[in-house]
Amino acid sequence: MTEELEQLLKNLKLRRMLSVYDEQLRAAEKAQLAYSEFVAGLLRAQWHDRQESALEWRIRRANLPERWSLETFPWTRQPGVNRKQMRAFAELDFVAQHENLVLVGPTGVGKTGLACGLLLKALQNGQRCQFIRAQDLFDEMYAALADRSTRQLLNRLARLDVLLIDEFGYLNLKPEQSNTFFKLMEERYHRHSTIITTNLVYDEWQNFLGNKSMVEALLSRVRHYCHTVTINGPSLRDPQG
Repeated sequence: MTEELEQLLKNLKLRRMLSVYDEQLRAAEKAQLAYSEFVAGLLRAQWHDRQESALEWRIRRANLPERWSLETFPWTRQPGVNRKQMRAFAELDFVAQHENLVLVGPTGVGKTGLACGLLLKALQNGQRCQFIRAQDLFDEMYAALADRSTRQLLNRLARLDVLLIDEFGYLNLKPEQSNTFFKLMEERYHRHSTIITTNLVYDEWQNFLGNKSMVEALLSRVRHYCHTVTINGPSLRDPQG
């Protein structure tokens, strides 16, 4: 590689091409590749590097707590999960059709791991996503009420392709927080997908959201275009013998 070519690649921020140039050149000479094939190999390496960097950026912005994936989920330890069904969800048709997914079950059965695995699939597919715990979401909503930034918060969350709300339920909410949550779900209704993990069945949502008529209106939107998966199985957090 000439000094001029090296400097050009640096100036153009084509660092992946720079790092693989010598290796690709030797391989091209050995295989007697045409110049166009050699250049295509360099561009392909740079493109893959850009794709990986973009994915890492999306994952960081999504606030995934762990890099859980469906491939590493302990299927054999959780008979309460239909593996075929989850693989179907991983095709992301529910995201393309702007449908919701609600995972219901007791603590420790793997709801968060499965939801994060699906969110990771969506991120790998180029979707704008975010993970947020329900408590943190309602805390943000309360803070937004205080500084009058509710509209900005709703705008940010409403436009996400997939919003994952984890550990929904058993929260002590003020009516204003419930109202803001209703507005959020109303704005996402059949426009974008929401994944919710909860240990509460739908009949119990009124216990913490309050206002019966509002909860009924909320559930009519959440459940209209929705897949509800109930997980009845052992806790994955129990000590292994």
